[in-house]
Formats: sequence, structure tokens, C-alpha cells
Amino acid sequence: MRNGPDIARIANLVGDPARANMLTALMDGGALTASELALEAGVTVQTASSHLSKLMEGGLLSLAAQGRHRYYGLANAQVASMLESIMGVAEASGPQRVRPGPRDASMREARICYDHLAGDQAVAMLDGFLARNILARDGERIAMGEAGPSFFRAIGIEPDALKKSRRPLCRACLDWSVRRSHLAGSLGAAIFDKIIAEKWARREANSRAVVFSPTGRRAFEKTFLA
Repeated sequence: MRNGPDIARIANLVGDPARANMLTALMDGGALTASELALEAGVTVQTASSHLSKLMEGGLLSLAAQGRHRYYGLANAQVASMLESIMGVAEASGPQRVRPGPRDASMREARICYDHLAGDQAVAMLDGFLARNILARDGERIAMGEAGPSFFRAIGIEPDALKKSRRPLCRACLDWSVRRSHLAGSLGAAIFDKIIAEKWARREANSRAVVFSPTGRRAFEKTFLA
């Protein structure tokens, strides 16, 4: 047996259709009960509990108790990034499970990926940051560029405070719909928080889609894409 991470074990956990549906239902960074995840997976609650136990043992889920209820969420942003990457491979190489429709168009434009912005707008934002040396890229590694600290402080995001987080400040996350990278990490999360706090966009109910208002889109583009 070769040394190294057990890829097959994780692939087996994610590869089951019911478990895959459960995991993707949690890609918005929220938490759901076993009953809610059973509906997402199209299985009974008893079967869902078995799947959830396996996902917990595999380190892909976290569990929080509130009163009599138990809520499951993705273990961390790394799991979300893995799922986003798998979606990109599936999009490129396999048939669609359903025919794309209007909701798919909104998801491709802008959506939440765990705690940061994904989709066309997010990819364009990262491209703009790199072009203006706000961020710098070395292969798949993204770091703060020379123009970054002053740019982010000017819009109310303090990079030094974000660096105190245990998670990376900047991280490339492969976007499944564009098949190029968008920005994750604590900086990506802070940018998404600002977009929502400024009411430039809203989360669409029962969806990962993020919908910009006309004025919000102009403000977002002026701030991040100009």
C-alpha cells in the first residue's frame, strides 16, 4: 500500500448519491437537521442517519446541538472547496442530472460557496484584484499584493485583523461553473460579509444564488471590478 492520504475513503464518502446531495445542500454554509437532509437526499430519516454517521466519522461534517435538535454542517471551508472542485470536474466531464434552467443562470452569475462569493462575478473580482496588484498569484497560491492593504482598509476591511484567524487569508477556490478560481479564505469571507452588509445583494431563499440589486451591482463593480 502506498503512503499518503487515503483518497479512496473520502471519494467513497462523497461518491454515494444520497451523501453527495446532503453535502451539496450544506454548501451555503448553513446547518440542517437529519430530517431536512433526508429530504434533500430523497431517503428515509433512518437511512439519512446512517449516511450522516459515516460523514461524521470521515470528518466531512460538524454537529451542533440546540435544545432537542441536532444540526449538521460542513466541517470547514476546505470541505466546501473540495466539493466545489468536484462539481467543476463533473460539470466538465459528465452529463447534467437536470437540464439547466433560469435558476442555473443565477447560480452561475453569483452564489455563496460556504462563506464566500462564487460564480462569474467572483471570478471577475479575483481577476481584477490580480491585474491591479491588490492580490498576487504564484501558481495556485494567492497572497496580498502591494496595493492590497491600502485598498482593503479604504473599504473597511482590515487585513491585519483577518491574519489573526487560523484559516488562510487568501485561498484560490476552483469555481465549478467557470472552471477558474475565485477568492476564498478569511478575506473572501470578509468581502462577502461586506456585500451583504451594504445590501448590494441578497441571498435567494432556498438556494445558494446571490442576487444583486441594480444599484448594488453598480456599487459592487465600482468597488471591486473597476
